[in-house]
Amino acid sequence: MVLFLFSTWMRFLAVRLEWMRALPRQPEAVLSELIAAARWALSLGLFGGLLAGMGYAAREKVFVPAAVSCLALLSLGFVYGIGQSLKNWENVPPALSPVQSLGGPGFILASQPGKTAIVLLQGPAEAAGPRVVAIPGQPLLYQEEFPGRDSALTSLLPAPFEDDNPWFLKSLAIDLRLNAENLRQRLDRGALSFLVYAGALIFLLSSLIFIMKFSAWPLVNTVLGCLAFRGVLAMETFFNSPEMQDAFDSFLKNRMSLFLTVPLIFCGIGALAHLYSFLAHLAKRQDDNAV
Repeated sequence: MVLFLFSTWMRFLAVRLEWMRALPRQPEAVLSELIAAARWALSLGLFGGLLAGMGYAAREKVFVPAAVSCLALLSLGFVYGIGQSLKNWENVPPALSPVQSLGGPGFILASQPGKTAIVLLQGPAEAAGPRVVAIPGQPLLYQEEFPGRDSALTSLLPAPFEDDNPWFLKSLAIDLRLNAENLRQRLDRGALSFLVYAGALIFLLSSLIFIMKFSAWPLVNTVLGCLAFRGVLAMETFFNSPEMQDAFDSFLKNRMSLFLTVPLIFCGIGALAHLYSFLAHLAKRQDDNAV
């Protein structure tokens, strides 16, 4: 829950900043931004919570079947409860949501100090209106209208922001957003569809608890668990892509409902992982008895 609340707030700030950069002509309700941030944070909380719980169970040597069952049930209840609450909040009319203005005339856009800055003379409400562009080492440039309309100024970016975030962080954020969208679509179809999909995903993630016992160093196990969870997230994005859905549809030919395809794949991989853990446990017990 702490991870969910913290990531919701951080994601809300990031979405708010992106909205300010996009400069919409109409103000956007804060509630809709907060719901979008909470959905993204719900996916992060699901993966992060399971990873932290499995790491704790492995360090404390908790009975694996009991630990996996408790983590799976708690995670499923947490995801369903928060998802249902967010769905209910979406029904609040936008007119009842508080709206916060971005700023007035003289609003300054700048990626960071010392970089190119743009001053919107009429504020964000008239983003395409007159502006003053301040480029380091050059005189101030006045533009009467949006620079994209003037062919002589095509080399000048209308809002030159830099994105220095590493690609792996951006790809992780994108995949978490896609996971949140998949969960939302399943919830819109009904509780049964959501529980089947979320339960299969949690079953797959919880089957990776054996990774948390690879090394005697907890930090190494945590890193390996993060990599494994990142692979599951990428696999989910791949299987839910339109191309793969079309491939599943053409292969199944209405022999099975399409929305069950990905959950069955998750269950199959998770069952294999649980079988591996069980066989490895039996082999270790035989070695201990032989000694």
